[in-house]
Amino acid sequence: MQETFLSEFQKRGFFNQCTDQSDLISVMSSGKIKAYIGFDCTAPSLHVGSLMQIMCLRLLQKYGHQPIVLLGGGTTLIGDPSGKEETRKILDKKEINKNIKSIENIFKIFLKSKNSKTKPIFVNNYTWLSKLNYINFLREIGKHFTVNKMLTFDSVKLRLEREQSLSYMEFNYMMLQAYDFYELHKRHKCVLQIGGSDQWGNIVNGTDLIKRKDKKLAYGLTTPLLTLSSGAKMGKTERGAIWLNKKMLSPYEYWQFWRNTDDKDVINFLKIFTDLDLKEIENLKNKSQDINKLKILLANETTAMLHGPQAAKDSESTAQKTFGDKSIGKNLPVVKIKKLIISNGVNILDIVLQCKLANSKSEVRRIIKNNGLKINNEVVTDESKIININNFDNDNNMKVSHGKKQHVIVKII
Repeated sequence: MQETFLSEFQKRGFFNQCTDQSDLISVMSSGKIKAYIGFDCTAPSLHVGSLMQIMCLRLLQKYGHQPIVLLGGGTTLIGDPSGKEETRKILDKKEINKNIKSIENIFKIFLKSKNSKTKPIFVNNYTWLSKLNYINFLREIGKHFTVNKMLTFDSVKLRLEREQSLSYMEFNYMMLQAYDFYELHKRHKCVLQIGGSDQWGNIVNGTDLIKRKDKKLAYGLTTPLLTLSSGAKMGKTERGAIWLNKKMLSPYEYWQFWRNTDDKDVINFLKIFTDLDLKEIENLKNKSQDINKLKILLANETTAMLHGPQAAKDSESTAQKTFGDKSIGKNLPVVKIKKLIISNGVNILDIVLQCKLANSKSEVRRIIKNNGLKINNEVVTDESKIININNFDNDNNMKVSHGKKQHVIVKII
């Protein structure tokens, strides 16, 4: 049987729910379609938690369909309540537009642009949302939504059950997302919206609106909420988000995140986050006796996709030198410090905080107490230790380590 977008979508573990699966299969079999995913622009970068959605767009291209990337310049002004326990910080237009430009560059790495039929279409929903007349919107769009139904959606229901505030502004978000789908259907003949499982209600609202307004069919497809085997949310670590922008997270740190994947998640992540053939992954699963080799493969494939093959190669080499040879790998994250400052001496607690290996001095003290902090591979036992120029090598470098997996180079400038 010939592989299709939807069949591979399911085999790779992307599938959660579909509005009318048999009908969508028929539509995608009879011709190429346009499908979209929306992304809010609350930061200059997306993080790994959005990577599954990006891989869905990449898969669309593989089968000749055209992805639409909706960057929410309008909806980010409001904030999506889905999965949130409190109201988001409201950003201004200037900051959002800056974020949009930065995020668009990330998509240009993952999605191909050479083929005019499959190259991504970038849209900003501020284009149409900013022109809406409130009275007309309520008359033409609002009449198709009932408060009774809106109260049943998880994004609203959970906040109310927990007696957490939900602003009227946020309550309107689902109407605006439905309107986005309607506009994309009208402007680009988009017939499919893909999103996380927490977006199901918003997506269904969109398909219903298109049916009522245009008397045409549109479809919704959701991916599962991805969590680590430990139960933690994908994309976040103790040290913060795993950003897709190398200005916010170095290629080595990105590589290291994937290298540290739990044994139980490796095969699943190879399917979801790499382009490796599914049969090849299955063979590796059956043949490989060393799970660490599969983790390195995962780290190399994901890092090469985002940062390029050389960055992946350098990161693996750095890891080998850091963990195997106990030397200083060239690709480790670097924190720069002025010679004048270090000449006067700096307390070890301040050095660790500058390296972002801990969030507070009390946390650094706990790390030292548990023998978890090293300077140049030597355990630090004194929290009053002063770091000076004598701690640096001939290249003006000093390695600071928290445990076995977190390493930073402090460099004198």
